[in-house]
Amino acid sequence: MMRKPIIEFKNFNFQYFSQARPTLNDINLEIYPGEKILIVGPSGSGKSTLGNCLNGLIPFSYKGEVNGSLKIKDLETKEQNIFKLSKMIGTVLQDSDGQFVGLTVGEDIAFALENDNVNATEMKARVKNVASMVDMEKWLTSSPFELSGGQKQRSALAGVMIDDVDILLFDEPLANLDPATGKTAIEIIENIHKEANKTIIIIEHRLEDVLHCDIDRIIVMNEGRIIADMNADQLVSSEILIENGIREPLYITALKYAGIKVTTEMHPGHINTLDVQTVKEILKAWDKSISPQKIESHKPSILRLCEVSFSYNGIHKILDNVSIDIKEGEMVSIVGKNGAGKSTLSKIICGFEKEDTGNVYYYDENIKQKTIRQRAEIVGVVMQNPNQMISKPMIYDEIALGLRLRKVKEEEIKERVDKILKICGLTPFREWPISALSYGQKKRVTIASILVLNPKILILDEPTAGQDYRHYSEIMRFLLEINKLGVTIIMITHDMHLMLQYTPRGIVLAGGKKIADTQAAIILTDGDVIKEANLKETSLYNLAQITGISDGTSFVQSFIEYERGMRNK
Repeated sequence: MMRKPIIEFKNFNFQYFSQARPTLNDINLEIYPGEKILIVGPSGSGKSTLGNCLNGLIPFSYKGEVNGSLKIKDLETKEQNIFKLSKMIGTVLQDSDGQFVGLTVGEDIAFALENDNVNATEMKARVKNVASMVDMEKWLTSSPFELSGGQKQRSALAGVMIDDVDILLFDEPLANLDPATGKTAIEIIENIHKEANKTIIIIEHRLEDVLHCDIDRIIVMNEGRIIADMNADQLVSSEILIENGIREPLYITALKYAGIKVTTEMHPGHINTLDVQTVKEILKAWDKSISPQKIESHKPSILRLCEVSFSYNGIHKILDNVSIDIKEGEMVSIVGKNGAGKSTLSKIICGFEKEDTGNVYYYDENIKQKTIRQRAEIVGVVMQNPNQMISKPMIYDEIALGLRLRKVKEEEIKERVDKILKICGLTPFREWPISALSYGQKKRVTIASILVLNPKILILDEPTAGQDYRHYSEIMRFLLEINKLGVTIIMITHDMHLMLQYTPRGIVLAGGKKIADTQAAIILTDGDVIKEANLKETSLYNLAQITGISDGTSFVQSFIEYERGMRNK
């Protein structure tokens, strides 16, 4: 007996009324009950639009022209309404804050049941049951906005699961999570998939992190079309990821650097299924051929935090006696779990918050008395949430705003803004309104608005969150260029790839304290630091372990050295 698809696209096209061309072109796709599907693609590929078609936001909230057929459970979606579709497919949004409606976690989870007039006794039992499934039963009386990023994601998941929908759609579920919490989120999704037999659809940039657990099929999209529909082994053995601007798993990149041809017979889709016997000797020889370089800085300190402590409420210390010394022209990552104090550290440096004790020095000058405006002349900060920075309706005006406030002439403003638009991949959107952009595109606008000011120190809070690999690489290449010109760059990030590949040095915060300050390769191979700071071992280290390379840290460093050499060619 043939299986019937639970979701079926047939010759499906969609064009927003505000756009000149269709965003989705000739989509033909069948998804079967109980399947777990990953949808990947660069920014603007149409993957989020596809998700919005599934949950009914298109065409019921976002208007446009629909052609072809999209059926969910044999029902033509354009003939339904958004309420009926919400009973079939639950959506966990990329921005969890935008999904909360209750004053407490319990109220938020119960929202759909309240709308359905479910009696209080049954409602409490169902809320408690769903909360326990996502490990949130202890937080039912807490405000959603007091939660960490991972807890917010779990609460949002519980809110859509309460209706017992057959299909769960996750839109960029890892975007704002620290590495270990992201790993846990993928494991929670996997458990729900297995235990409740839900159909799972995940839209995500971070391919390698999603492949931590099994995926039935990966759909690759670009320019509004489905480019590939295959399993993980087939996909990572092809050139499809590279050709479409998607970052491949690091261990796959390492195999290629060592001259190994990756094939489906090696089962490379997951590192734990990789046939190591065919590659281990080649990898060992490659590792020995790389000579590590010592990186020493004799430049003066441009930024020093000396025994800085800070608390929002006078009781719980967010920063506890933190001392950091950053040299002129360095590029440094600051990493740690959600709530470790990373973003608070940047607020102290910029003057948004005042340290309780300790001092901050710019070169040898104590800047305790400098105002936010005075500090802005030397320190530029790009915040984690782009919506907290944007104040103009049009992209060009937003990027030009800081220059106009500084009374720069319009001719120079145009020249500088045009250059930054090109670097940040925003030139095609030059005349667009901010409201028409995706979350990732808004992120690029905020980075551009600070880069255009030429700061001496640049602090970026999650600079690559929501970015596809092509734009990620373009931004990082530009940051390397301005770093070579002497701009000191501090990146607060959950992206372990970024720390490994671009910053020679990492600083780790946990519980408001500095617990490590050393090479990225050492941090991501130190089990104690990884556990305490909610990080995640790099797959490069896992590759070294399973292939019998005795010094995993050295192997990771070899990869970094090789890649640095490739970039400098």
